[in-house]
Amino acid sequence: MHEIGVREVVTFAGMQFNIQTLEMTWLAMAIVILIAFLATRSLKLVPSGWQNVIEMVIVWLNEQIGVTLGSRGQLVAPFLITLFLFLLISNWIGLIPTLASPTNDLNTTLGLALLVIVMLHVLGLYYKGFNYIKHFFQPVAPFVIINLIEEIAKPITLAFRLFGNILAGEILIIILLLLVPIWMPVPSVVWLAFSLFIGAVQAFIFTMLSMSYLANATKDDDHH
Repeated sequence: MHEIGVREVVTFAGMQFNIQTLEMTWLAMAIVILIAFLATRSLKLVPSGWQNVIEMVIVWLNEQIGVTLGSRGQLVAPFLITLFLFLLISNWIGLIPTLASPTNDLNTTLGLALLVIVMLHVLGLYYKGFNYIKHFFQPVAPFVIINLIEEIAKPITLAFRLFGNILAGEILIIILLLLVPIWMPVPSVVWLAFSLFIGAVQAFIFTMLSMSYLANATKDDDHH
């Protein structure tokens, strides 16, 4: 069990890369692209198969985006939908023996969280200009310290929540496989099903929190 979390690190151009994380990230991206291809290769007016599943996910996410982000939400809808699909596949990859979720590496979750926060501030400045900067000093100027601490905490909490849940789930699966006899697979199967559910929930939570953050930048000031 001491090998859990240990990764092969390669140094290139003075930088260190976790090879397994990169491989699993590329695999997750390839699966998302494959799903999109299968869902769109023969579009039908009455959807079926992969098209039906993907359309249900996209319609559901678009409804959430419209409610949370307002009229400007469609600008970031492709990003948020892709983010959800990538997180969903990434969270589930680690449930396959010998593979590991890219989201059980803090580098991945923190990178995604920072991407969301950078997008938040860029869109905030684009849509609201000086008013976006001014809101950091509200209700009174000294509150800028508290507001900045809140902004720093956003990517940290977003990253650690996803990382901790996925890593803990994979560790418990490994422990169950070591402790439960091969002829008694029920506990392992039950936990595997629960982990599939948790992986989906964590992808949903990360995406919804990203929506709520981006809403501060994209939602119209008069939108209620």
